[in-house]
Amino acid sequence: VQLQASGGGLVQAGGSLRLSCAASGRTFSTYNMGWFRQAPGKEREFVAGVARVTSSTYYGDSVKGRFTISRDNAKNTVWLQMNSLKPEDTAVYYCAASKRWGTMSVHDFDSWGQGTQVTVSS
Repeated sequence: VQLQASGGGLVQAGGSLRLSCAASGRTFSTYNMGWFRQAPGKEREFVAGVARVTSSTYYGDSVKGRFTISRDNAKNTVWLQMNSLKPEDTAVYYCAASKRWGTMSVHDFDSWGQGTQVTVSS
């Protein structure tokens, strides 16, 4: 599956952004989907995941209660709604696809989008 992320930008602290990830191909519904982020000089960090069919979700500790992941298999799209943004949320955000459920490891995700920059000013 090929992925393309979009929706990043510059926002003030406390603001919101919604990221989108469009998938190509007919296999989108067979993948669990995730969002990761990577700040300069830091390792890629798991943000959120959503199950392929049930749309069950799980989140990294740093974003719980502020971010919401969702998907629509009919539209081949997964979203990340980000509220109450903080300067420490500044990073390049990537969407990714995995056949494994519940994992937060970058090594378990097979396909990656190109990334979209999110910058939160204080």
